[in-house]
Amino acid sequence: MQDKSIRFGATVIGFAILLRLFSGGAVGRLIRNLTAQDVLAAVVFLETGRVVKPAPAPTEPAPTETAAATQTPTEPAPTEQTEPAAKAVFSESDADLVAVNSVCGYDADLPALLSAPLDWDLKGDKPTVLIVHSHGTESYEKKENYTESSAYRTRNTKYNVVSVGAKLKKELEKGGIQVIHDKTMHDSPSYANAYPNCRESVEKYLKKYPSIRLVLDIHRDSVEGSDGKEMKFSLNVGGKSVAKLMLVVGTDAAGLSHPEWPDNMALAVKLHAQLEKNTPGICRSISFRSQRFNQDLSPGALIVEVGSAGNTRAEALLGVELLAEGILDLAEGAN
Repeated sequence: MQDKSIRFGATVIGFAILLRLFSGGAVGRLIRNLTAQDVLAAVVFLETGRVVKPAPAPTEPAPTETAAATQTPTEPAPTEQTEPAAKAVFSESDADLVAVNSVCGYDADLPALLSAPLDWDLKGDKPTVLIVHSHGTESYEKKENYTESSAYRTRNTKYNVVSVGAKLKKELEKGGIQVIHDKTMHDSPSYANAYPNCRESVEKYLKKYPSIRLVLDIHRDSVEGSDGKEMKFSLNVGGKSVAKLMLVVGTDAAGLSHPEWPDNMALAVKLHAQLEKNTPGICRSISFRSQRFNQDLSPGALIVEVGSAGNTRAEALLGVELLAEGILDLAEGAN
């Protein structure tokens, strides 16, 4: 028994000497990779001739359904992406940007109107904007050579407010919006039937193009000063005189059915605020009126007064460029 112990010890010492002598090279790497269990098995084989198989390494039990549920995953499982809800473009504090002249007996809750979500997508391959002119013959201060049908009016669409609508169409289409521009002068020959005539046109387009989300009735205002002359509403923008803009919103206060006028008012308030953010001072107060002005036909219907009879057409064309910019920015912020 003592002899066996001596031989066993001598064998272990021999392995230690081998490790020392062959610490480098491939043999050294092979020896260094031997585990204590491998060495013990080799010694036993040399001493007894028996082959000792190493015990299998313990494995972790497969997690049960309960255990897996309680483990914290390193990465969360992917979830189905949903479209974000429409966000409010403005906050209540932006109410300071908006001024309203109410002549209909209603009050406008500006903070509530501004903070409400605006679901307004004007992009796409179908028309989403309709431009009309209830008073298409309206013209501006006569600085150009054209024939007037009456004071500050002409049927020549190159010089009346129809040309301003054409400019608006061009600017909106630059921004990727499909626009229909009806150049009909609905106030000729009968000024009294202008709004009923325009109503027929709008209904026709809305039926043909249900994709239309915004109906803009482009006018120019007419305000006489104390001297009896037509007033001019303009703003210096970058050294250029630009016609100011005024949004007009109708209601049901005069007795005609128009239950959705708050939608039109909410849009007007937001557009007014956007225009003022872009160009402070470009807007006159929103004109909040009793008449409905055909705005019951669409929740996105507005009258826009581009300047007044005292403005030049050149000023109006610059003003409508800023109107287009505001519409594009508002539409972009609503997506």
